Amino acid sequence: MRTSSVQGQTTKKTSPPIKPTQPKFIAWEAFQRKYLSREDLYKYEWVNGTVEKTKRSMDKTQLYIQYNLQTLFRQFLADSKVEGELIAEPDLFFLKNHRRPDIAWLTKPQIYNLAEPNAYEVPAFVIEVISSGDQIEKVREKMLNYRDAGVQVVWHIFPKHRQVDVYNGKKLNEMVTYSGNDTCSAAPALPNFKIPVSAIFKKD
Repeated sequence: MRTSSVQGQTTKKTSPPIKPTQPKFIAWEAFQRKYLSREDLYKYEWVNGTVEKTKRSMDKTQLYIQYNLQTLFRQFLADSKVEGELIAEPDLFFLKNHRRPDIAWLTKPQIYNLAEPNAYEVPAFVIEVISSGDQIEKVREKMLNYRDAGVQVVWHIFPKHRQVDVYNGKKLNEMVTYSGNDTCSAAPALPNFKIPVSAIFKKD
């Protein structure tokens, strides 16, 4: 705030109010050209016709979590207990919103179907690694997108606390927190994928 003197009196000059930034809408085709191939520290998603830019949840210090999950999944795959694949950051639509889940389970038919340009497939099981920098409102909005699109199970993995919040039930309205040797399950989407929390965070 600035002040000036007029005939011995001091008057205050106030700055004009800052107008809130209006979201800039962008067509999906333009988003594909500008953002889908970007390789930087951020994740770009197309939400409600706008670009949502967030820092990648899984940085290099958390790649071991992805490695552990995919290794365990392939062990179950070898034993014919599961099928499909756990895929890191796939470009998927949840109704009208483009999202890049940290990890999503897709069946073999879904993977092949997505080879078609206009194919639409929703994973039944999604995993998000939640870092301290994630904004709670953005996490909540993403969960609403998953719920509305029919995702059956979501795991929120918290590396700092070595805990996993598992959401399932009707409209993902049930949540249980697991830690230590508690066993997380991807049921009902993938009932045979059951692993202890400690196995997610092991580093040997």
